[in-house]
Amino acid sequence: MTPPVIGIIGVAVLLILILLRVPIAYSMLIVGFTGFALLVRPEAAFSMVATEIFSNFSSYTLSVIPMFVWMGFIAYYSGVGTNLYSLVYRLIGRLPGGLAIATQGACAIFGAICGSNTATAATMGAIALPEMKKYGYDDSLSTASVAAAGALGVLIPPSVIFIIYGVATEQSIGKLFISGIIPGVLLMLFYMVTIYILVKRNPSLAPIGQKEEVRHNSIFKSGLPEILLTFLISLGGLFAGYFTPTEAGAVGAGSILVITLLRKQLNWEGFKKSLRDTTRTSGMIMLLVTGAMVFGRFMAVSRLPFEMAKWASNLNLPPILIMVVILIIYVILGCFIDALALILLTVPIFYPVVVDVLGYDPIWFGVIIVMVVAAGVITPPVGMNVFIIKGVAKDVPLETIFKGVWPFLLALIACIAVLIAFPQLITFLPDLVSG
Repeated sequence: MTPPVIGIIGVAVLLILILLRVPIAYSMLIVGFTGFALLVRPEAAFSMVATEIFSNFSSYTLSVIPMFVWMGFIAYYSGVGTNLYSLVYRLIGRLPGGLAIATQGACAIFGAICGSNTATAATMGAIALPEMKKYGYDDSLSTASVAAAGALGVLIPPSVIFIIYGVATEQSIGKLFISGIIPGVLLMLFYMVTIYILVKRNPSLAPIGQKEEVRHNSIFKSGLPEILLTFLISLGGLFAGYFTPTEAGAVGAGSILVITLLRKQLNWEGFKKSLRDTTRTSGMIMLLVTGAMVFGRFMAVSRLPFEMAKWASNLNLPPILIMVVILIIYVILGCFIDALALILLTVPIFYPVVVDVLGYDPIWFGVIIVMVVAAGVITPPVGMNVFIIKGVAKDVPLETIFKGVWPFLLALIACIAVLIAFPQLITFLPDLVSG
C-alpha cells in the first residue's frame, strides 16, 4: 500500500475508535504511533512519541494554557458572573426577551475572562436560567439562548482554542486573540437580534422586563471596572508586545485572583476547586495536544495532506466553493467531536490546503473554523453546551433545548457568511496592530 492509502486507513480507524468511545487523545496517539511505525520503523515511532510527550509537557509556549484556564475558573468560583449578569440586565432588560438578550451580553463579557465555551455555558446557565424561569420565559428559548451564548467564550479573547490553533499552525496567538473581537461581538449582536425577532413574533415566549435605573454604584458593585482593567492590562500588554502570551495569562490570572480576594468573592473552598479543575482541564488539553502532534507526524509521513492539496489545486472550482466544502466537513464532524479535539485533529489535514493552495489568510481561517466548530457545541448528537444546560435545567427535556437551538444556529451560519463575504472584519484589527 502507498503512504497516502495508509493515511486514509489511519483516519478511518481514528474515527472508528472515537465512535467506540476511546478517548480522543488516546485514539490519536494509537493511530499516530502505529501509522508512523508502519511507514518509517517501530524504533523511530517510539522515539517520536517520547520526544513529543516531553516537548509538549515541558513547553513554555503551552504553559499559557493553565494560566488562562485558571483565570476562567477563578471567575467561575468567585461568582463574578452573577454581578455581570445583573448589570447587563439593568442596561438592556427592558427589551422584548430582555433577560435572554442580557444573557448574551453577560456571556460575552464573561468570555473575556474565561476563554471556554463550557465554563461560560455552565456559569451563565446557573445564573440566568432560574431568573428566566421565575419571569415565565419559554423553556426552549431560555435554555437554547444560554447554550448558544456559551460559544462566545471561544471567540472573544482570551480563547483556549485560539491558543491551540496558534501553537499547531505557528501563528501569532496575540493576532488570533485580537482577530476574534469583532466576530465575537458580531455573533453576540446576531444572537440578540434573533431573540428580539423571536419574541416580537411570539410575545408569549418572554414577558417584557421592568425598566430599572443603572446607578454608578451598581456598576462598581458588578466588578466590571476591575474586569475591564484586567482585560486591558493583560491582553493590552500582549497586543502591544509588552507581554508574551504566557506572561499575559499569568498577569490576567493574578489580577483576577487579587480582585476577587480584595472584594471577598473567593473563599478557600472556591480557591481549592479552581486549582483542582485547572489541573484537570490543563492535563486533558496537554494530552490532546500531544496526541494531535503525534497524529500530525503520521499525517506528514503519509503525505495525505499534500495529496489532498494537490487534488484541491487540480479541481476546476473557485477557491470559495472548495472552502465551503471544507466548512461543511467541519460542521458534520463537529456534530460528533468536541471543538478542541476537532481543531487538533483536522488542522494537519486542511491547513496546508486552505493556506498554501487556496491562498486564504491563516488568521482568517482560524477564526472561521473556530466559529464553525462553535456550531458543533449546540448541534445534536454531541452538542456539549446543550448537555451542560440540560445538567443545569434538569426538568427541561433534551429535545426541547435542541428544538430552541435552531434559530441560533441559523444566526451563527449567517454570521459566518458575513465574515466570509467581508474578511476584513477579521483581519482589520490584526493588521492595524501589526501595522
